[in-house]
Amino acid sequence: MRRIPLVPTVLVAAAVAVMIGLGVWQIQRLHWKEGLLARYAAAQGLPPIAFPAVPDANNPPLFRRASAMCQSVASWRAQSGRNLQDEPGWIHIAACRTGAEGPGFQAEMGWSAKPDKPAWRGGPVTGIIGADRVHVIRLIAADPAPGLKPAKPPSLDDVPNNHLFYAIQWFFFAAAAAVIYLLALRKRSR
Repeated sequence: MRRIPLVPTVLVAAAVAVMIGLGVWQIQRLHWKEGLLARYAAAQGLPPIAFPAVPDANNPPLFRRASAMCQSVASWRAQSGRNLQDEPGWIHIAACRTGAEGPGFQAEMGWSAKPDKPAWRGGPVTGIIGADRVHVIRLIAADPAPGLKPAKPPSLDDVPNNHLFYAIQWFFFAAAAAVIYLLALRKRSR
């Protein structure tokens, strides 16, 4: 019988340990995400708040009902989105000025089939706080601006939670690497 090769065995063992560690980390992320989703679900039933002037990037109040006053619209941006009937089109986001008391906020004012800039110039906005890739959060208006239709509101179903799948994948990779290496050692010993 030949000796087990030291360097390849150490490398494979280290790789298997790293993959198992990644699987355990994904399980921890799964528990974190489940807690986050529970917090978001609870936020939907809480009383409305004033839209935060400075959002906490680490703990945004997503799915919470809120209101704010748009003194005037500084600019508009349109991005692809869907309406309540799940039709594709454009959602229209206003960069709102709030006056002297804050830096302003982003308000998703509705949906249309075209990216044309709406005529809305400001006013009170009430709705749900949703995520914004650029500004952390935005207020998704419950009542669209004139000429727009309601946009599809954020849904807990849209928040991905694939961590269990990723954990299983990492554990499978670890097992596969160990089995392949054991088969290679067995073939080598013959």
